[in-house]
Amino acid sequence: MKKQFICLAAFIFAIAICHAKNAKLSQNAVNINIDYNDKVFPGDAVFIRIQFENAKNRKKNLSISSASAEITDEKKSVAACNFYALGAKKTSAEFLAGLPISSWAENGERQIKIKYNVQDEGENEISLPLEIEKKEFESGVIKLTKEMSAISSDTSPEKVEQSKKLNAIINSTNSENVFNLKKFILPVTSRRRTTQFAERIIYKYPSGKESTTVHAGIDFGLPKPPSSGPQPHMEIVAPADGKIVMAENRIATGWTVIIEHLPGLYSMYYHMSELKVKAGQMVKQGELLGLSGATGFANGEHLHWEMRLNSMIVNPDFFMNDFAFTEN
Repeated sequence: MKKQFICLAAFIFAIAICHAKNAKLSQNAVNINIDYNDKVFPGDAVFIRIQFENAKNRKKNLSISSASAEITDEKKSVAACNFYALGAKKTSAEFLAGLPISSWAENGERQIKIKYNVQDEGENEISLPLEIEKKEFESGVIKLTKEMSAISSDTSPEKVEQSKKLNAIINSTNSENVFNLKKFILPVTSRRRTTQFAERIIYKYPSGKESTTVHAGIDFGLPKPPSSGPQPHMEIVAPADGKIVMAENRIATGWTVIIEHLPGLYSMYYHMSELKVKAGQMVKQGELLGLSGATGFANGEHLHWEMRLNSMIVNPDFFMNDFAFTEN
């Protein structure tokens, strides 16, 4: 989107680095190996990869009946989810879990509590340290056109049903849908970002009213500003393997594609002019999804790229790293 900046300081793009930490321990004759990112910024995610293996003196098969992770802040839960299986053998099992960190999270120390059950031996618990580092987000102003204002104020049954459908998708978690464990690539070749992730935006309506929101993703504009003359639409590709769970036209987001990558992890692509995929289709990293446009709530051609983890917005840049620890 085109906007006027409140702060004119230049933005320097840098991909956040995953601070990986490894922990090894033994509990109840089970050896445990854990990889996770122990330092994050607000809006990032914590991914935990855990391997269970029978100790050498343990002869019976290994069976993990359940495993969950929770981030706590002064004994209050701020995020929680279940692990999903990556693979299992008679004497070992491997799991992954992802926990979103709010873009409003304050910096400081947190605790990750992992609970798991080995067969009928009762519940076990592991505590891991987590540090949320300080981050300042940009602020900006967007002047809405009459068309955008009308979309914003639209309360029609059609728009309500579209919102319910989208929310049902991003709130769903299927533990069997493990489609991608590799780092992502950018969905467009353009590096011109017109609105940043979690930017604090003031909308100015034609009526003179204002409202404030948090930008849920990253907006990529055409490689050159529109004043440079007509440009072809940008090709939008899948940044990672996954399953198309939505490919349709919506009032608010125009031609829209949503991809499921992992249980509870979705990427979203808004305002497109043309789609090249259908719902239910499996896609590979780099496969064409469609072309950029200005459909729906948009005042210029761009791609809005958004990521949701357990329904919460997370920074797409985070997934440009080895978030699932496949390169260890």
